[in-house]
Amino acid sequence: MGGQGKSSNSSSNSMQRVKLYRLSDDGKWDDQGTGHVTVEYMEGSKELGLLVLDEDDNETLLAHCISPDDIYRRQEDTIISWRDPELATELALSFQEATGCSYIWDNIGGIQRNMHFNNLGGLEVGPRPAMETLEPSRILQSNEGSFRSVSSDLRELPPVDLSSLPLLLKTILECSITDQMRVAELIAQDSDFFPKLVDLFRLSEDLENIDGLHMIYRLVRGIILLNNPSIFDRMFSDDFIMDIIGALEYDPEVPKAQNHRSFLKEHVVFKEAIPIKNNSVLTKIHQSYRVGYIKDVILPRALDDATIASLNSTIHANNAVVISLLKDDSCFIQELFAKMKSDNVSPDSKRDLVLFLHEFCSLSKSLQLVQQLRLFRDLANEGIFDIIADVLQSHDKKIISAGTDILILFLNQDPNLLRSFIIQQEGHTLLGVLVKGMITDFGEDMHCQFLEIIRILIDSYTMSGSQKDAIIEIFYEKHLDQLVDVIAQSCPQKNYSKGALNSTSQGRSKEPNSVPAKSEILMNICEFLCFCVVHHPYRIKCSFLINNAIEKILTLTRRKERFLVVAAVRFMRTIISRNDEHLLRHIVKNNLLKPIIEVFCENGNRYNMLHSGVLELLEYIRKDNMKSLVIYLVETFSEHLKSFEYLGSIQALKIKYDQCLENSEQKTENNAKGEARKRSEDRGLDKEEEDYFNEDSDEEDSAGNATQRQNRSTRPKSNSVPNGTKANNPSTRPVTTGLVDYEDDEDEEDYNPPPPPAKKNEDSPLDEDAPLNISKHKRKPSSNSICDTNKRHGSTDVVAKKPKIEARLMSSKIAILTKKENQLNELTNDKQVDLSTQTEKESNGGNSSNSENTIENEDNSENKVETNHDAQLHDERATPMSNSEPYPVR
Repeated sequence: MGGQGKSSNSSSNSMQRVKLYRLSDDGKWDDQGTGHVTVEYMEGSKELGLLVLDEDDNETLLAHCISPDDIYRRQEDTIISWRDPELATELALSFQEATGCSYIWDNIGGIQRNMHFNNLGGLEVGPRPAMETLEPSRILQSNEGSFRSVSSDLRELPPVDLSSLPLLLKTILECSITDQMRVAELIAQDSDFFPKLVDLFRLSEDLENIDGLHMIYRLVRGIILLNNPSIFDRMFSDDFIMDIIGALEYDPEVPKAQNHRSFLKEHVVFKEAIPIKNNSVLTKIHQSYRVGYIKDVILPRALDDATIASLNSTIHANNAVVISLLKDDSCFIQELFAKMKSDNVSPDSKRDLVLFLHEFCSLSKSLQLVQQLRLFRDLANEGIFDIIADVLQSHDKKIISAGTDILILFLNQDPNLLRSFIIQQEGHTLLGVLVKGMITDFGEDMHCQFLEIIRILIDSYTMSGSQKDAIIEIFYEKHLDQLVDVIAQSCPQKNYSKGALNSTSQGRSKEPNSVPAKSEILMNICEFLCFCVVHHPYRIKCSFLINNAIEKILTLTRRKERFLVVAAVRFMRTIISRNDEHLLRHIVKNNLLKPIIEVFCENGNRYNMLHSGVLELLEYIRKDNMKSLVIYLVETFSEHLKSFEYLGSIQALKIKYDQCLENSEQKTENNAKGEARKRSEDRGLDKEEEDYFNEDSDEEDSAGNATQRQNRSTRPKSNSVPNGTKANNPSTRPVTTGLVDYEDDEDEEDYNPPPPPAKKNEDSPLDEDAPLNISKHKRKPSSNSICDTNKRHGSTDVVAKKPKIEARLMSSKIAILTKKENQLNELTNDKQVDLSTQTEKESNGGNSSNSENTIENEDNSENKVETNHDAQLHDERATPMSNSEPYPVR
């Protein structure tokens, strides 16, 4: 038993254990200590309150009387906070257990209900005993039971009268989420609820019952927080909206009542530029304004996000209904445009018409996209752009701003509508007005709106068809130079080019009385030109190259405003990033980087946007390997940049410059070597070709020499091989054929084969010491032999020299075939040796001796021949190796 009591006490203490926090003046929560909270009667008073005692020394940390007002808030599951009116500060209790927080929260709610019931005299509020356990007391149980009878399982609401007003208030404010839906349903179904509530408010206001008016205020606010669209339709109708706003004037937290109704009736004026005859449209217009007034003026801090979203949806739906009804009224639209085009309209009336048209187009965003597009097309067909063109030329800044807003609405919906109008308009007046507005100082930022309109108009990414070229061509032909001249006329002139530039005098000269444009306008123009460089590279290039526009724009570097100097650097960076060879040559030729380098040097060691921008430009040139600009920068501005050599970007730029020079010198050297080698090869090939044909002619002539043929006929066989080596067995060597069939060889019919060798006696000795009779004399063929050859081939033209490449191929083929022939001869000789050995065994001794003598003679004669590889090759081609019949040269 004792253990259970201790356990119960420890559990109770843990759930009552809290930390007390107080909000300091600097907005921080200060910890006031840790203790245990109880609900007890305050000392010297009959009121119940919260008492927090320190857990260490039982000192009182907090003694707070529970207020009947709705000042308590529960955050998450373990925190209860409120604003103490006596201490004028925020207090908070942070519970150790969520159960303890729930218990204290329920006790606070029950005590507040008892206070309200006590005021009505319906219930007696007995003393709340000290908290011995965590179970509710009997009195709290009875009070909660009476409250559940009206809030749980609701079937009807309490009557709307002064006596039951506290119960109705608690029913609406203290119900759960499920009960809120039921309460909202009961209010929406009760057709007499709002009439009775309005009558009760009027009665309380007449009687000056401030307490009753405060409760009605909290009741109306609670009904709005139910966030029910059906309830909104009833309470925001024309019958009740003004009384609802009147009830919201009596805020208990505001000491003095507000005058919202008088403001709406006396100061808010509804203007009709064109009389609206449809009552539904008028009702929706008034309702939207008043709901917006409640949301934004009366209850901006009391509404939660969900309720604000619902009120916005109500306003949005009303706007959609208004626009739909007006656009479907053809008479209204025709009357509106007829009045705006009329010349008999006063300036005030015209201003009201323009503002109405602006609001009409703005509210069209409440429609669906298809309906918006249809509406804008209908307005374009009615001639809205002609009206806007006239409005933009007005001197009233307010209607000019409204006109630009209307054009932006059209461009966001369908830019082609405005582009088509500008292309078809005679003289393209509207585009000129827009450009003029971009460079005009209206005293506000309206030039930014003009800039945005022109940017959307010439945005190539949103164009298609013929409009793409037409609108851009109109702008570049008529208005681009105008923007560039505004910069040139607003900046000090200085000639940066290497030669004398007369571009300014050739174009538009600076007006003597022209006022320089504002720095903001120059900034916008520079940014717009960067946009043009990116989106229209070809057209902007042509314009810049013809009119020297880059130099004019770079005069921004002479302005004292540093952001304009940075804008000029950014413009040059955009130009260079296109990596267009024509523009890069133009920059180098006219020394256009000089103003950039000069302002960089003038800036010195100050680390700012200008310093970073120029270094980034140089780094980009180096990384993108723009050799022309690298060489131009280093060779032209090396002295200027000498004091900045400690910067890594400058050092890297000079290293890149050295690499460019080395690559250029190496390329020049390689080209020179290539040309020299080519010339030498041409000369060598000509000489080789000439020698080659001369040697062929000598061999052909030597083959026709009778004495040499006789000497060759006395020889049995030739023993020489192409590489000058001796065969192993010359007697068994196969017949060697030619390598190439030359067209200029002597005719086979004129060829006289040598007579067969006379049979010698076997006993007759051979002259082994006699050398081979090989003629080394060379002579050119006679003209007669050439003519005979041409006649045999049926041609009168002299055989031309072979091309150089054929001579190279021929030499290579000869070498390869010679090597293969040597290998084949060696293999054949090996086989022939075996065959000759076998033949010697079968033959007589005399025949064997004759064959041996012949071999010895040929070997001796072969040893005496000392010729190079080319001579041996000519001998093999020119001298036939067969006994009697000639063979074709292959």
